[in-house]
Amino acid sequence: MKVAVLMGGDSFEREFSLASGRNVSAALEEAGHRPLLLDTASSELVPTLRREKPDVAYIALHGKHGEDGTIQSLLEFLGIPFVGSGASICRSTWNKDSLHTTMALYRKLVGEEAVASWPQGICVDRDAFKSMGAASALDLVEERVIGGFPVAVKPAHGGSALGVHRVDSEDQLAEAILDALSFDEQVVIEQWVEGVELAVSVLGTGWDAYVLPPVEIVVKKGEFYDTQARIDESRVDYYAPVRNSSLSSDEADAQAIRAEIERAVLEVYRAYDLHDLARIDLIWDGAQARIMETNVSPGMGEKSLFPLACEAAGLTLSSVLDELVRQYAET
Repeated sequence: MKVAVLMGGDSFEREFSLASGRNVSAALEEAGHRPLLLDTASSELVPTLRREKPDVAYIALHGKHGEDGTIQSLLEFLGIPFVGSGASICRSTWNKDSLHTTMALYRKLVGEEAVASWPQGICVDRDAFKSMGAASALDLVEERVIGGFPVAVKPAHGGSALGVHRVDSEDQLAEAILDALSFDEQVVIEQWVEGVELAVSVLGTGWDAYVLPPVEIVVKKGEFYDTQARIDESRVDYYAPVRNSSLSSDEADAQAIRAEIERAVLEVYRAYDLHDLARIDLIWDGAQARIMETNVSPGMGEKSLFPLACEAAGLTLSSVLDELVRQYAET
């Protein structure tokens, strides 16, 4: 199959995307397909897609335009099938503040036992801070966020931990909020969660979806898994699958916790009606799986978490991508 691999773009995550695109292309070629690498920042994107008529597209874009429904809406308009969730779903997952409403609606519809949890917080628009005076009321944060400081300040949209800060006191808030707003129009201020940081990749759609082994993230240098830790391999260790000892000193208890984590991830995956693949990041705080964000276009670089999870499951990236693109052969 001729597979258009869409990569690059002009978001803050361009370099991550280029690395993903190159690795996806190599894996597809290994599986016998014909990858067509296209940088979406090019003005020739649409003419090239119309001329080349790819059988399917793979979206290796991260961040704005890749995960917010933009490229998905373009492909839907052009009538080109693509791996992954559709535009309307991506618009929802792109907004980190959408999780609680999405989960509440899903639970009401299916009546399942709730497993997933998430940090409590507030979301405020840029204009509320800069034009309407919210900046003068930052003293309210400690009482508006359960547990008070420390809190996490982050853009409501985006990935790769860009603009994310741990804030330990009120006098640090303004600077952190301004930095987060430099990446987005909205900022989320929520509980800071400590625990075992995990990235859980999922394959499939609906009730056929299944999780790959959770990848444990251990930061060696720095406070948390920030942007620099994602770039500098010396600052972080990865364990795929997660070590049982990180979850509990008791083997049986650790296995039960891992099963609960996987149920929580599938609950979120199905609540958003995600298709084909995604990665859900969370922290096990010792009692609950606290969902941090959903990635509809998980990183696919050589050292990215999705390929690590595939390897831990005994799968090759080429075989996984082969199966994903072949399902669109008849569409």
